Amino acid sequence: MQRIAIIDIGSNSARLVISHIYKNGSYNMVYNQKEALRLSQKVDAKNLLTEEAFTSTVETLKSFAYMCNIYRADKIIAVATAAIRNAANGSELVEKVAAETGIQLHIISGNTEAYISYLGVINTLDVKDGIIFDLGGGSTELILFKNRQILDSVSMPFGAVNTTGMFNTRNEMPPNVYSDVSFFIMSRLSQYPWLKQQGLPLIGVGGTARTVAKIIQRSKKYPATKIHNYAFSLQTFRSYFNKLRTTNLEQRKKISGLSSERSDIILAGSSIINCLLDATGCKKLITSGCGLREGLFFDYYSKANNIPLIADNILKRSCDNILHMYTDNTAHSRHITELALNMFDNWPQLHGLNKSSRKLLETATLLHDIGITINFYSHARHSAYMIQNAQIFGLTHKEQIMASAIAGWHNGVSKNYFRDRLYKEMLSEENWKAINKLALLLALAESLDYSQTNKIHSIRPHITASGPVLSIFADELPSIEMHQIKTHLAWFKKTFNCDLSINLEK
Repeated sequence: MQRIAIIDIGSNSARLVISHIYKNGSYNMVYNQKEALRLSQKVDAKNLLTEEAFTSTVETLKSFAYMCNIYRADKIIAVATAAIRNAANGSELVEKVAAETGIQLHIISGNTEAYISYLGVINTLDVKDGIIFDLGGGSTELILFKNRQILDSVSMPFGAVNTTGMFNTRNEMPPNVYSDVSFFIMSRLSQYPWLKQQGLPLIGVGGTARTVAKIIQRSKKYPATKIHNYAFSLQTFRSYFNKLRTTNLEQRKKISGLSSERSDIILAGSSIINCLLDATGCKKLITSGCGLREGLFFDYYSKANNIPLIADNILKRSCDNILHMYTDNTAHSRHITELALNMFDNWPQLHGLNKSSRKLLETATLLHDIGITINFYSHARHSAYMIQNAQIFGLTHKEQIMASAIAGWHNGVSKNYFRDRLYKEMLSEENWKAINKLALLLALAESLDYSQTNKIHSIRPHITASGPVLSIFADELPSIEMHQIKTHLAWFKKTFNCDLSINLEK
């Protein structure tokens, strides 16, 4: 097992993330620490980081070094961004950090920062084309990508912290100040005509983007707490922003979803997002909870394991990671996934579901037994909870909830499993009907390898004039499997209003 520590010293805050990479290649985060540094506010008139900046940074890095030692980190990857990059004495701070903590900070360029943030987004969001903005404390990186490849990028020297200081918007933003901020930002964005991309989503990375999404979620009483891959419209943002512009600091401290440490810089940060919407022509915003730190991890992981830096299929990669994290015997899960998808593909007129449902079935089937690591009894319920809360990339929030429900029903239908608000508010009756059909296909597939001996090596689902038929091919009598599949025939008839015929062949 490897323990990888990633440190990001930004203009607003410093973060330490420690992840484990296990022998089978799976990985997960085991520690996260955030400290507010506000380095962009600790620069004097000569563009020098102040003594306070040096002291707070060194003390924070000492704390990080201590935790890296506690977790026995095998490797520390530490980067510094805009505040240290732009300061005249940034290299001196790097030397002091190395001397007093043993951590070697690497000052990365704006273009490198943009590329690494792109890696964090492109490996965790299923978006083909878009514009990414990584809005930090002292800079904003902009990346245009199409067909999942970067076309253009730029690092702009303004962020939520230094723009707040520049225009003194900590408390409030009068109309004339808002005009000045907008003019300042738009005049700089206008230098990059490639930003005008009608129809593409604007993808937000960083604390300001996450905070905006959280405020909107709370105001709408959104039932889920996930921020990553949360999408909302231009109109929704503008409605929120117009209200925010009229508030003072004390009023903002009472806004649900807005932390006190960010309430003083949110006006400037939101103004930057508002200008980006004008400059790009984007009508939709997507929040990414992954960015620079995840990009650094994927960069290291891909090289260490000799795999592509950019995943061809982020859903498959994330599901494979979760599966390997909870079981060493993946052959059974992969076998029944193949069987379930075979039935889905060959019975389209029976289930009447679309291709999006196929990926839900694949996800649920692959991960349906991970709950056994908690308790075999009621493991379907445990699997459902784990799927619902796992870092599964490539699904919307609603799709992930549906996949969890499919896995939760693979031992039989029971809505008692799913009484909480999340399921009630996000899923319609039509969704529940689809979940029932897909859970049935999962249950049938699991029955076909109930002994986990792969006795049934293949199947041929088809439909004749008499109705659906499942031809089973086995080299020897799969008595346990034949018994188990018959327990689901009543469920099949209730769901599809017809009988399933089973033929055992050699």
